[in-house]
Amino acid sequence: MTHITARKLKALETKKVLLETGLELFDKKGFDNVTVDEIVKTCNVSKGAFYVHFNSKYDIFNEKFKDIDNFYSEFQKGISNDIKASEKILIFFEAQMVYLRDELGKDLIRTVYMNAMSLTINKNHYLSDPNRNLYQVINSFVQEGIKNKEFKEGLTTEEVSVLITRCMRGTIYDWIIFGEQFDIVEEMNKFTSTVLDGLKRQ
Repeated sequence: MTHITARKLKALETKKVLLETGLELFDKKGFDNVTVDEIVKTCNVSKGAFYVHFNSKYDIFNEKFKDIDNFYSEFQKGISNDIKASEKILIFFEAQMVYLRDELGKDLIRTVYMNAMSLTINKNHYLSDPNRNLYQVINSFVQEGIKNKEFKEGLTTEEVSVLITRCMRGTIYDWIIFGEQFDIVEEMNKFTSTVLDGLKRQ
């Protein structure tokens, strides 16, 4: 029993090292300039060990985004319940943009989005997975807004959530393609506020 536990712990440690090393190399050299061979060589593990944990180097991003979604869920818990749903959405999106800008960086996010766009229509990408914590958090805010009659009548949770998350993805896309003068936090706030104003009851 102890031997099995030790193996599991070793596997988790190997995965963690591969993940952190891969992200460090992507940040330092650019995603396209890093190979699986380089990642495993830097970690001093076999290529087979890499493929036990990841199908490709793109999966390193997917794994990282799962960690990021856990951050989103924890952040949600700290948002006051005494404010409107639309205000919660703005606070949440601001924290998200700061996190993407300061913790992940534009190069990494650009690579993730390029990967998502290059997939065939029959494949799913983690960015569009409706079960992501990110989308569940937004859905909960929207449901609250609809329940409290903050949003217009006749709109479903899905319809409102799609519009709001489109603000997020659109702003991130613009951040990727425009220069340093594009302030992702400010632009996200302006874009989302405008959409939310259009969704509110008059």
